[in-house]
Amino acid sequence: MASRVTNYLLTFILLAIIGARSPRIFVWGQNCGCSSGLCCSQYGYCGTGDAYCGTGCQQGACYYTPNTTKNDVSVPDIVTDEFFDGIIDQAASTCAGRRFYSRAVFLQAMEDYPNFGTTGSEDDSKREIAAFFGHVTHETEHFCYIEEINGTSKDYCDETNKEWPCKPGKGYYGRGPIQLSWNYNYGPAGQSIGFDGLNCPEVVADDPVVSFKTAFWYWMKNVHSIVISGQGFGATIRAINGLECDGGNSAAVNARVKYYTQYCDQIGVLPGNNLTC
Repeated sequence: MASRVTNYLLTFILLAIIGARSPRIFVWGQNCGCSSGLCCSQYGYCGTGDAYCGTGCQQGACYYTPNTTKNDVSVPDIVTDEFFDGIIDQAASTCAGRRFYSRAVFLQAMEDYPNFGTTGSEDDSKREIAAFFGHVTHETEHFCYIEEINGTSKDYCDETNKEWPCKPGKGYYGRGPIQLSWNYNYGPAGQSIGFDGLNCPEVVADDPVVSFKTAFWYWMKNVHSIVISGQGFGATIRAINGLECDGGNSAAVNARVKYYTQYCDQIGVLPGNNLTC
């Protein structure tokens, strides 16, 4: 996810070119307040066509319509102590995450996101849970890492983003289960959850509840609708780190798929189609 900004910038440039050559309309719609007939893309822009109404479309006339019906799935009944411990117990005893992440914290953070794992069909919910833990397992190496390895040495400030400006001396590198990255994610995540994401990004590595909430925030904003609309696990990889797709990092894609299919088997659901991206 840390490298998503390159994909973001390329998408922005492409959309600008399209807009200059066609009558399609695209405007900034971060809160998905798009006009009638327009789709809100996964990046928060309003418009029509594949870039807006295809993979990751959040609202409007999306090509894939999510099933928003609530079901009777109980996430705690699926994410049992045995399930959670089966992941974290594979991390070395010296890992900082062993003393940070826990099933109890996961469930506490999830209370603010009641649609996670409870929307669509029963199979949709099970696939969503498997997908979430598949990505988290890969991002943190079985809950070993709280912060991105060598993250402090990398530049994660998008200076072109004026809505969520970087603060001097603050690092917006990967932290938490999904490895939240970049100022344009820390800012709105903090605003939604209730912490100062721009001035105090380190909170994500200090408070385990906030840490899990950032993972849920990113997931529900960018991934949840992809799962319950049946686009396949491959589309969730693209939403989390699209630069791994199309041959960008086949090993990482394969690792995510391996964990996902493993958890699907444990939970008792078929993984579905379109596993890679």
